[in-house]
Amino acid sequence: MERHLKTEPFIYLFVASLLALNSLLLTGCALPRIIVFEDPLSPEEHLNLGVAYEKGGELDSAIKEYKTAAGKLPVAYLYLGNVYVRKNELGEAEKYYIKAIKNSPENGDAHNNLAWLYYMKKENLDEAEELALKAITLNAAKKDVYQDTLDKIRALKADRLR
Repeated sequence: MERHLKTEPFIYLFVASLLALNSLLLTGCALPRIIVFEDPLSPEEHLNLGVAYEKGGELDSAIKEYKTAAGKLPVAYLYLGNVYVRKNELGEAEKYYIKAIKNSPENGDAHNNLAWLYYMKKENLDEAEELALKAITLNAAKKDVYQDTLDKIRALKADRLR
């Protein structure tokens, strides 16, 4: 029993030291932080993450990922345009479709989607027609899709002439 009494002050001192250290860490000293200087994700991974967010309805998170990818992966501008259409922010969508065409002029989808946007807004229909025609020449594999856009634009133009 005497031995136990001799160690008791040591235990109290140890516990008090731990409490003091804990208090010091929580109030004054900052804990070490990990700083990442290089993005661990590739642009393709950001694009894929954006697609996952978009499918889950998290459009703002998708936009963030697409913007991160866009610097090195121009197709991300097309994805940004599509998300902004979903958000009904058509001015932003137009801006990103134009960037997609500027940075990747061979992308038929970018031409078609900008044409479709103009069709939806019922403006710039002559330009929309040219964009749809250009899309068809750029990607014959999607001719049916692009032709549908072109047909709708031409029908709208014809209705306006009546």
